[in-house]
Amino acid sequence: MTKLSVNINKIATLRNARGHNRPDVLQAARDCERFGAEGITVHPRPDERHIRYQDVRDLKGIVTTELNVEGNPTPDFLELVREVRPEQVTLVPDAPDAITSNAGWDTLCHQEYLRGIVQELKALGCRVSIFLDPDLEMVKAAVGTGTDRIELYTEAYATQYRHNREAAVAPYRAAAALAQQLGLGVNAGHDLDLDNLAFLKQQLPALQEVSIGHALICDALYLGLENTIQLYRRQLL
Repeated sequence: MTKLSVNINKIATLRNARGHNRPDVLQAARDCERFGAEGITVHPRPDERHIRYQDVRDLKGIVTTELNVEGNPTPDFLELVREVRPEQVTLVPDAPDAITSNAGWDTLCHQEYLRGIVQELKALGCRVSIFLDPDLEMVKAAVGTGTDRIELYTEAYATQYRHNREAAVAPYRAAAALAQQLGLGVNAGHDLDLDNLAFLKQQLPALQEVSIGHALICDALYLGLENTIQLYRRQLL
């Protein structure tokens, strides 16, 4: 089965809007797990506009499934990961001022750089995933970094899905198949929702994990968090 990791960044965004602790990010993580989430994802950014570094430290002590920490491996981020040692670290090449992640790694140009980081993270006991576009050359070069998995950046799939889902999924199907042949695990994330998730799962049978935040939290405003998590899990059966 493909696991659902719930990204709780948007919970933190709402909390930070008022400067207090409502909603409680830690309680939200507990509840997501209680409602069926098989992992908790956070993406702390340097400006801490949603998840704060202290949130990550606190989450490590209460998450009972898997904690997946995403981010650009800046010195501050790596220091946090060394301290927390989450089950999975997803390396994302986002700029400090990026609204959200918007591109995968160039694993040809950055292979040596990534290799050193991956080696250190794996020595800490973390599983490592590298955020990638569905580019076969980037998938091939990812092997040289020593990463355990890749996370396919699915914005292009989600955008094109509404117009031609077969064409939308084709590069992802090819990238996932190649990754599997090369011994890499496959995760996916970005703009996945209740409309497009089941088809992606059907077309990528080796898909191990999806991390979903924005759409899931938006749906939860209308459907409730417990019901929404169950609806997303059903798309992955």
